[in-house]
Amino acid sequence: MHDPDFQPPVNPLPPAVVAIFVCIAGIEGILSLAEAGLIGGPQAIGWRLGLIRDYGFSGQIFDLMVRNGVWPINEVLRVLSYPFINRGFVEGLFALVLLLALGKMVAEAMGQLVFVALFVLSGVGGAVIYALLLNDPVWLVGAYPSVYGLIGAYSFVMWRTLGATGGPQHRAFSLIAILMGIQLLWGVFFNTGTTWVAELAGFVCGFGLSFLLAPGEWRRIRDQIRRQ
Repeated sequence: MHDPDFQPPVNPLPPAVVAIFVCIAGIEGILSLAEAGLIGGPQAIGWRLGLIRDYGFSGQIFDLMVRNGVWPINEVLRVLSYPFINRGFVEGLFALVLLLALGKMVAEAMGQLVFVALFVLSGVGGAVIYALLLNDPVWLVGAYPSVYGLIGAYSFVMWRTLGATGGPQHRAFSLIAILMGIQLLWGVFFNTGTTWVAELAGFVCGFGLSFLLAPGEWRRIRDQIRRQ
């Protein structure tokens, strides 16, 4: 019998967040089982590298497309596919934890369609900016640029909230400052590469796109233009 007063101990996740989580977690689960030798046989050890080659994003390939003005669809689609492949289990695990936490907040604050748009477009923006700013031969894979876009959207919500309540708006950027600080510290001891450029670009895209996609922002912009 259903109890109308029952409250689940954990609030249900928005379906859009669950769908993206399942896609990333499913791929990572299969690859991790393959690398452990539990499925696929001996050849399965190369599945991850094969997926990176076939679906990862290469800044150098992107530069070639820009120079030649030729845009093969299978190469263009890499900007959409690379966030679903991670370099390893630990990297994928942390990305999934951030996706669940931030995705839930963004989807509930802005709506599920906006959440999907921010996740996808932040990943695209992060990859394109990574390619334009650098000439790094390292292939870009992993959900971090897209997840950092969600951090940008979360920071936007906090920025608006603090502005409306008279609080110090710089506090909205505490999370990205902490994450970038940790990454900088980590880079002192380990060679972390330049993929942080794509992640920071994803954050900027997520924050900037929130001015266009967040509910009520178009009306706010229109009213400001009329007052001027």
